[in-house]
Amino acid sequence: MKHRSAGISIVLFLSLIATAPAQTVKRIPPPGIHLNDTDRGELEAGTRKLGDQIDSLRASLKSKPDLLALLPDVQIYYNAVHYALAYDEFFNAREIPAARKLLADGMERAKALNEGRGPWASASGLVVRGYVSKIDGSVQPYGLVIPPSVTVDPSRPRRLDIWYHGRGETLSELNFLSDRQRNMGEFAPPDTIVLHPYGRYCNANRFAGEVDTFEALDSVKSHYAVDNDRILVRGFSMGGASTWMFATHYSGLWAAAAPGAGFSETADFLHIRDLSKILWYQKVLWHQYDSIDYAINMFNCPLVAYSGQVDPQKQAADMMDKALSDVGISMVHVIGPKARHFYVPVAKVEINRRLDSIAQHPRDEVPAEVKFTTWTLRYNRMLWVQLDGLEHHWERALVDARVIDNHTVELTTHNVTAITLTMPSGRCPLDETRKPTVKLDGQEVVAAPAMSDRSWDAHFRKEGSAWRAVDSIDDGTLRKRHDLQGPIDDAFMDSFIMIRPTGRPMNEQVGKWADGEMHHAIEHWRRQFRGEARVKEDSDVTDADIASSNLVLWGDPSSNKILARIADKLPIHWDAKGIAVGEKHFDASHDVVLMVYPNPLNPKRYIILNSGFTFRELDYLNNARQTPKLPDWAIVDVSQPPTPAEPGRIDDAGFFGEQWELTPNQPH
Repeated sequence: MKHRSAGISIVLFLSLIATAPAQTVKRIPPPGIHLNDTDRGELEAGTRKLGDQIDSLRASLKSKPDLLALLPDVQIYYNAVHYALAYDEFFNAREIPAARKLLADGMERAKALNEGRGPWASASGLVVRGYVSKIDGSVQPYGLVIPPSVTVDPSRPRRLDIWYHGRGETLSELNFLSDRQRNMGEFAPPDTIVLHPYGRYCNANRFAGEVDTFEALDSVKSHYAVDNDRILVRGFSMGGASTWMFATHYSGLWAAAAPGAGFSETADFLHIRDLSKILWYQKVLWHQYDSIDYAINMFNCPLVAYSGQVDPQKQAADMMDKALSDVGISMVHVIGPKARHFYVPVAKVEINRRLDSIAQHPRDEVPAEVKFTTWTLRYNRMLWVQLDGLEHHWERALVDARVIDNHTVELTTHNVTAITLTMPSGRCPLDETRKPTVKLDGQEVVAAPAMSDRSWDAHFRKEGSAWRAVDSIDDGTLRKRHDLQGPIDDAFMDSFIMIRPTGRPMNEQVGKWADGEMHHAIEHWRRQFRGEARVKEDSDVTDADIASSNLVLWGDPSSNKILARIADKLPIHWDAKGIAVGEKHFDASHDVVLMVYPNPLNPKRYIILNSGFTFRELDYLNNARQTPKLPDWAIVDVSQPPTPAEPGRIDDAGFFGEQWELTPNQPH
């Protein structure tokens, strides 16, 4: 299957926003082909048969957890064909025999499990597997290349390369599994496990696609011996963009990174020359995924970039080269002579030579120096440095941390208010017989000593301009913290439940809009992130739901029982008379609140008001556009119908402060 990056010029994009009705926007994924009654009947019967086998296995394997853990490896085959049938996702006649084969493969695995066997779990070569996602309970597939050496010596930890696939608008589960069962991929190093994440389809491994990497990796580690200090990230085209993101945002996790082509930022890649046409908070939110903003983090991870000499997507590496040069890092950039959008053999040899050499020297989990930048506590960890508080989200935070000697650590920081230094057992170089001195921005603070197992955890909080050591960062106050910092899209990177209102809305127009947008969110979660959103009525929400999940509350305080319970505890006041955002007032007859906020019933989880993920149909046309489109809150005038770009007219929007308080919203 051929994957390529597809795009749309910013000029065309802006003209579409201005003039195009929803039905003229290219549907992604596209509509499928017509199946004749014979083919459809055969596939539906095969799917039902496999589904019955899965149900039977789920019951019979309850007392056999090791075998039950292999059931997702069967479910991926059922899902691939079931979804293609249910959602009109047969895109080519060749996929019909491919679906028959997947059903046969699934039945073969089901038969083996019924006999107490799971032979694919110890097989080498091309293997497809699955896991159950925490986000929506869906079973997500992934592909593996397992080297023959694993069957001989399975307990020896091995190097693992993660390979991110390119753009494929028809990359359904059916096509992904079919491809992963016949295609070794661009690179398959010897004695190396290669993980091919599905990434929840075609989103450049962003949002739920980002979480997919870590869930798939955890699944692989539960089945195979992986060397945590020799994990590499690689990819090309859209997969190159994914690699740039994982390389810069999670630099401390990898032994090396090798992006090819793709994109590494938003504005220049999309040819946006007039930034005044972009809403201020959307420009701010580019900092979530723009890799050039995180360039200094590559101090912590070896990098080998690749571009074809005449590939337009060489732009990604050129932009990163400049950003790295600005922080004093010279980038290795392997160029394919005269090549457009592909690898040339001589370049592949050179890339492999460099990466193989790097992989012989495992990642250092506790290096003497760490350089770290972030714009959000979503990305708050780099090796032994963890940021627990920022002065201002979406402004650059910086840390330079050094172990000076066996009793002194020195840090310089910017835009940081709380920090934890943590070193795992056996790795701390500090003298455990004395309390170390930590120099924080020139201030000397005596910290807790290293423990007898040579681990170390030390916490510091900044009060005013003074740093002090504390026993715990969590002081019980409401504040932005890792995994609880917004924006709205952040809530869809963990377990969530859509909560349908059962009461009467305050007015018919808002109620009708909320119902339509809820259905839109559910439908497009399936299309773009390949899961079935969990949905409950407000009267059926349990304490367990409140404890375990982010709650997406649709409707208003009159129609939604859960929203009614917490309405007086939210910073934006909403009733039949109007909506009050500080001193600003909006008309509740046609305005609606969209918001993310810590759930007053469980402040460790979010509530979300009236929103799914915030990028919409026009943004599907180019992966670089798939960035957060709304901040922490927004007021939407629903008298203007939703468009492929917006849920309605945005009357106002902004970010909450570091204590989740309302703040003046000045354009950055």
